[in-house]
Amino acid sequence: MANEREKQNAAAAALEFVEDGMTLGLGTGSTAAYFVQMLADEVADGLMIRGVPTSEQTRRLAESHGIPLLPVDQVDRLHLTVDGADEVDSVGNLIKGGGAALLREKIIADASDHMVVIADPSKQVERLGQFPLPVEVTPFGFTITAKKIFDALCASGIDKPKVELRTSNGRDPLITDGGNHIFDCHCRRIPDAEATSARLSSVPGVVEHGLFLGMARTVIIGNEGGAAVFEY
Repeated sequence: MANEREKQNAAAAALEFVEDGMTLGLGTGSTAAYFVQMLADEVADGLMIRGVPTSEQTRRLAESHGIPLLPVDQVDRLHLTVDGADEVDSVGNLIKGGGAALLREKIIADASDHMVVIADPSKQVERLGQFPLPVEVTPFGFTITAKKIFDALCASGIDKPKVELRTSNGRDPLITDGGNHIFDCHCRRIPDAEATSARLSSVPGVVEHGLFLGMARTVIIGNEGGAAVFEY
């Protein structure tokens, strides 16, 4: 229960960044879901915003709570995105993609004037890498791409990484909202996140990876009594 209170308090603190008339990116995951639910209460009380969901899961949640949504192809600018993270380091770099929405999350975050990340204290780390790094790939030739990903991770200084296809039922590959597969890369420690990001991005077949570097302007860490806010 304490963990859920921490998530709720982080989500509540993020509401302070929302202003009337904004177009908002709506993140994916358990902490982001709390924000969507709280945002819906504000909308019911008269707040005028429009949301752009980062996943079909979030779209369904927002619609069920009466939040007005915009198709992404009608958006050229977002004022604010509020999203969660699987890891956040001391300078605001992130690993995201545990919910399989990293491609859409990164597109929306990059198009936003301001990205606010909400998380509980368990997501704070000194250095990224303990959480498996998701890498989204096209299905065509994905076994070839897996070997190239492994080579890229090794070349960026990661010791003996393990590249594992994510499945939906223990057997069949998980299919993302974009129709792709995900490899979870067990790195344990990423010594140079920028080098890893660059090498992964250069691999043919890689659509996107879960390193979000220099994108978060605000990180909110919930605790049992409230939340701590970090600006970058």
